[in-house]
Amino acid sequence: MTEIAQFIRSLPKAELHLHLEGTIAPSTLVELSHRHDHPPLTLEEAKAFYQFNDFSGFINAFRNVTQRLIDPEDYELAAWRMAEQLDAQGVVHAEVYISVGVIYMWRNHDPHAFDPIFAGLERARQRAERDLGLSIYWIFDAVRHFTVVEAARVFRKAAEMRDEYPSIVGIGLGGDERRCGSKPFRALYAEARDAGLRLTNHAGETTGPDAIWEALRIGSERIGHALSAIDDGSLMQELRAKRIPLELNPTSNVRTGVCPSFSSHPLRRYFDDGLLVTLNSDDPAFFGANVLDEYVNAYELQGFTREDLRCLAANSLEASFLPDEMRKAWLVRVDAAN
Repeated sequence: MTEIAQFIRSLPKAELHLHLEGTIAPSTLVELSHRHDHPPLTLEEAKAFYQFNDFSGFINAFRNVTQRLIDPEDYELAAWRMAEQLDAQGVVHAEVYISVGVIYMWRNHDPHAFDPIFAGLERARQRAERDLGLSIYWIFDAVRHFTVVEAARVFRKAAEMRDEYPSIVGIGLGGDERRCGSKPFRALYAEARDAGLRLTNHAGETTGPDAIWEALRIGSERIGHALSAIDDGSLMQELRAKRIPLELNPTSNVRTGVCPSFSSHPLRRYFDDGLLVTLNSDDPAFFGANVLDEYVNAYELQGFTREDLRCLAANSLEASFLPDEMRKAWLVRVDAAN
């Protein structure tokens, strides 16, 4: 590990835009395949599932991999492998999207099918907290192009389970923005907010800045991707003035073809303009870069200094949904890292 990577590893940091299903490495997929496929996939066959050329190809690859998440024990395995990966990178807190909308669709919309799956996820989360000192919050993610009715099932399930499971912190809206914006979900976001859930939203990844404005107007507290905000000066001012956290995913944007290169990603511009930016990996198994890699890339390809990287780590904790006392304690440790 290089000196700069070691420094980044030493920085306590949060990852705020990470899809559980997107952390399933080919080796883990082989483990899952041995449980369900006859004959099971070889490692080379598993790696072939991760090949794609654009955003639509990524969606198909994501579906092909996650179809081998069948039993609660499969989700527990995936979550534990994710926790091990995060710990190895110096991540101390993660807020992880679960594609609950996809799970419902694959299980014929049975409202009870998710409960044992979530119990498996919780077992892994508790183990991560106990054995690794890693805290994990869950964000229930709906798929915007599965209709408002489907999203309502996801968001209401989060509200229903939240009293029993405080680790369920918020809701999100993923899927293909090109097929559906945020406005149809305004009432559901208000309902989720009233239930005490925090509100995130993917916006401006494959669409223009109007999609980010739309996400803000329905109450979104954090914006995932926000790639196109750079095209609207008024939006940049709004994001800066209101300290709206941005969950940036540069390598993801390059791999899905919506950004030509890491060097040209607006991360540096957003940072220099005083926006509250965080670095995240999105789906590291698919995109070939984890959050530590993203920090290294920021250093090597966009000229971020060590102190800039320290600021990014602090931003990740500031933008998290952690309680104030925990957030402040981690920020002290960020300042002390060297």
